Amino acid sequence: MSSHPPHSPERPAGSLPEGAGRLIAVLVGAAFVVILNETIMSVALPKLMIEFDVGAATAQWLTTAFMLTMAVVIPVSGYLMTRLALRTVYAVAMSSFLLGTFIASVAPVFWILVLGRVVQAVGTALMLPLLFTTVLNVVPAERRGRMMGVISIVIAVAPATGPTIGGVVLDQLTWRWMFWLVLPIAAIATALGVKWIRNVTEPRAIPLDAVSVALSAFAFSGLVFGLSSIGEAAEGDPLLPPWLPLAVGAVALVLFVVRQVGLGDDALLDLRAFRTPSFSLAVVLVSISMMSLFGTLILLPIYLQNVLGQSTLATGLMLLPGGLAMGVLGYVVGRLFDRFGPRPLVAPGAIVASIALWGMTSFGTETTVGTVIAWHVVLNIGLALMFSPLLTSALGALPQRMYSHGSAIVSTMQQVAGAAGTALFITVMTRTTVAGAESGADPVAALGDGVHGALVWGAAISLIAVVGAFFVRRPATTIEPVPEQPQSADLARREPETEPVG
Repeated sequence: MSSHPPHSPERPAGSLPEGAGRLIAVLVGAAFVVILNETIMSVALPKLMIEFDVGAATAQWLTTAFMLTMAVVIPVSGYLMTRLALRTVYAVAMSSFLLGTFIASVAPVFWILVLGRVVQAVGTALMLPLLFTTVLNVVPAERRGRMMGVISIVIAVAPATGPTIGGVVLDQLTWRWMFWLVLPIAAIATALGVKWIRNVTEPRAIPLDAVSVALSAFAFSGLVFGLSSIGEAAEGDPLLPPWLPLAVGAVALVLFVVRQVGLGDDALLDLRAFRTPSFSLAVVLVSISMMSLFGTLILLPIYLQNVLGQSTLATGLMLLPGGLAMGVLGYVVGRLFDRFGPRPLVAPGAIVASIALWGMTSFGTETTVGTVIAWHVVLNIGLALMFSPLLTSALGALPQRMYSHGSAIVSTMQQVAGAAGTALFITVMTRTTVAGAESGADPVAALGDGVHGALVWGAAISLIAVVGAFFVRRPATTIEPVPEQPQSADLARREPETEPVG
């Protein structure tokens, strides 16, 4: 295998290999499109609840099923990226997303719409670790902070602006156009990617442990399904008793962990990454942040429309400033990380996010729209200060051979946490609302109390992140140069020989 020294005279120290910019740009653009769809349906939930005659706990499966599918598929992504060429994985991901988008656009009943979302999520699940692993392999360590800042825009701003885009579409068109408008954009991204993308790792044959795949599916789906079923039980119509899927998920998770530890280098998801303290702490804090982000993203549209009486367009526009704030700060925070490390950013970010969530607990039937917008912006500022430094700290702490497994673990935990946050917020809201209605309270007031109860839980959980943020440190490997990719190859045109990842 050929490779140049870390700071070859052929290239300035810290610069990107030739063609890497276009490669990353294609992946970032495609990832933004597919991840946007995680939350684009949130503002449509009230209308879909009426059209399909379902309750809030059932309607939230349009978001929860999406994230749950990602949590089930992502653990397999490490295997796929080791076994297959980058362009092949990209083609599979985008083809699945296109198919799911089409199914959702023509869905005649609610559960076909959910099916379309699930197929979409398969493609989205492959894009996140694909993007992480590629960046870790082509971007020098001293520039990873700012590049992770760009990625944080994708994983945080895309879902944060989803409700805004959905609201604008719903104001003029039906909900089906949220899918019809995405189809041509995704098709163009697919074509460009298949044309330009080449492999930046060397595929190698490795065994796939089918038992691990099955256990991971039962573990993550059981836990999130159980949490969601608690909300359905509050409405009196659970598909299964909540304790059953929770028990199955917990047992499967224990068995999955035991099996991965026993498999060693052949593990589907190499959990030895958790032996690195910086990685473990960062993953926990990212998970708490994702619970807050997705919990509020599904709760606020319901609150704004059903309690404050706002339209879907107004709701989407009210959530836009927060998404823009996170986007503007993403790249800036990445550059600050490269200079100062994670703690000066993560600790203030955790405090700001917690203050915002506690501020949101004051929401009621008389709350002004300006107050809602202000607290949402403050929350997103806090989360923006956390995402990029935490992701860079988590993945940068691992050795190169662990990149694909580390990115798969981070992506899995993000989605499980997002699904759990969504399920928790909706469950608390639903149970509190039902209790209030049964006691004779006005329906709008009862729903307002339900929103308040859910936000109290979110604010309480945020305190864990505040404490943990003060223990975050810059991992030593983030300041060490990583081996360069071969200089003789344009990464967008040729497949260079590199050390296998995973």
